[in-house]
Amino acid sequence: MAQLKSISAFSSSNLAFHGPKRESFPYHGKVCCPGKLSSFQELGARKSELQGNAFAVSSGNGSVTRAHDKQVIRAVLPSYSETEVSGSTKERGLRGKLNKVVLAYSGGLDTSVIVPWLRENYGCDVVCFTADVGQGLKELEGLEKKAKASGASQLVVKDLKEEFVKDYIFPCLRAGAIYERKYLLGTSMARPVIAKAMVDVAKEVGADAVAHGCTGKGNDQVRFELTFFALNPKLNVVAPWREWDITGREDAIEYAKKHNVPVPVTKKSIYSRDGNLWHLSHEGDILEDPENEPKKDMFMLTVDPEDAPNEPEYVDIGIISGIPVSVNGENLSPASLLDHLNQIGGRHGIGRVDMVENRLVGMKSRGVYETPGGTILFAAARELESLTLDRETMQVKDSLALKYAELVYAGRWFDPLRESMDSFMEEISKTTTGSVTLKLYKGSITVTSRKSPYSLYRQDISSFESGDVYDQADAAGFIRLYGLPIRVRAMLDS
Repeated sequence: MAQLKSISAFSSSNLAFHGPKRESFPYHGKVCCPGKLSSFQELGARKSELQGNAFAVSSGNGSVTRAHDKQVIRAVLPSYSETEVSGSTKERGLRGKLNKVVLAYSGGLDTSVIVPWLRENYGCDVVCFTADVGQGLKELEGLEKKAKASGASQLVVKDLKEEFVKDYIFPCLRAGAIYERKYLLGTSMARPVIAKAMVDVAKEVGADAVAHGCTGKGNDQVRFELTFFALNPKLNVVAPWREWDITGREDAIEYAKKHNVPVPVTKKSIYSRDGNLWHLSHEGDILEDPENEPKKDMFMLTVDPEDAPNEPEYVDIGIISGIPVSVNGENLSPASLLDHLNQIGGRHGIGRVDMVENRLVGMKSRGVYETPGGTILFAAARELESLTLDRETMQVKDSLALKYAELVYAGRWFDPLRESMDSFMEEISKTTTGSVTLKLYKGSITVTSRKSPYSLYRQDISSFESGDVYDQADAAGFIRLYGLPIRVRAMLDS
């Protein structure tokens, strides 16, 4: 059995203030997309014995492949005869013929049954792909065995944490992208980095198709497939939930038994959750009624503000050209910086959001989000901009940020419009350099200090004292000219 050592997105000590420990829960009637967690105890999983962003996968022949940062970790599984996986065939399947399919794989019930379903219906070889975007890798334990039992020929794992934060989260932070006033785009940003990695893997293994386990009701199907279209329009895309006759958990269990796929023996979760290094979301159960208050024990990354420490904590965020680089004077890699702030913000109850949002497919949905580190970073970035951006630039930036957020939410990360807008955001943020000190206290963030070498704030001008730069007498002429349209209208009315 493969031993997979993983790095948790959040340290075990960070769970000290969480609700009581729970057993792991899979989804009920929902699909596990990459990053969609079937169990959230892994958010408090042990730190890896390895350093940095590396973890190891032991393959069936006893060899171990290590990877650092964005490098691939691959567990190669042996080929299987047609009798070993029911429905497997080298000929045309029930729905057509594909050569090799890269499947976004979580190891849960849904993606486990997709493996034999693809083999049966498309007569194809299936390569399972799993991405680490900081959701906690304890869920990878036993993943090789599950993939093998389901009939996969190969398991590929990529550590995408640094790429996710550096190339997706930080650009959105710099742009000030917030969807519908509250949502900090945690799931929206994760999908394109995962889908991009799938396209890369498809090229590496010579696949002619990709597949995902997203349902036909959600946003994720759009986010995955628009990325596939943008990066390799020749790839075939298979979305089983839009094709098969499986309608829920019981159907999936029966299909798994029929095809000799081990069924995960876990209790079903009352919530649908998605987690990564940026956030943790909660949907379903009592949250489906917007009148219901979330239960206290639902939250897993943040302490209840009422139970937070009675003493405030100060945190200093260093920013260069709109991108965070340090916490309390310590320079950190993008993923490490965010991980550190998640722990700090979590223990003070920072970053809880309860909102009703408009899904891309047209329906409204209610979700509760925990984004402790991200909320701290947004507060710091905006406050620094108050020093470094002039009024007109700030207004234009804020207006474009709304469109930027809509594009990201809709899965159009690789759209030329978003890329062009990002170039604008990068250009106007060149002087957004400095530091901001924030006070965290029982769920609130208060700015206590901000400074920048490019600050447009001049104390000698802003002071009530007279100065050489600003002559108060000049204000009379300015007011007369500025108010001219008002005066003319009043003269016309009279």
